[in-house]
Amino acid sequence: MFVTLVHCHVKPDHLQAFLDATRANHEASIREPGNLRFDVIQSVEDPTRIILYEWFSDEAAAAAHREQPHYFEWRDATADAFVEPRHGDRYVGLFPETPASID
Repeated sequence: MFVTLVHCHVKPDHLQAFLDATRANHEASIREPGNLRFDVIQSVEDPTRIILYEWFSDEAAAAAHREQPHYFEWRDATADAFVEPRHGDRYVGLFPETPASID
C-alpha cells in the first residue's frame, strides 16, 4: 500500500475556505479506484495544522489521484491558503493488510 501524509499549515484567515475545499476533495477522493483511505485530521494544539492521510493500493493509484479534476480544483482553491508550502511524506502501509498486499 502507498501512503502519503500531506502536511498543511494554513493561514488562520483561510482556514474555513481551506476546510471547505478539502472536504470536497476528500469526498471525491474516497470514490477513486485504488483509494483505501483519505482522512483529514486537524491538530488539537494548532487548528491551522492539517494532515491529509492518504492510502492508495499502489503508487499508480496515488499518481492517478493527482490527475483528477477534483484534485486540480482543490490545488487551485487552496493555492493562497498556506503559511508555508505543503509537503508530503511517503510511507508503505503495513497494517492493516489488504488483499492486494497479502502474499
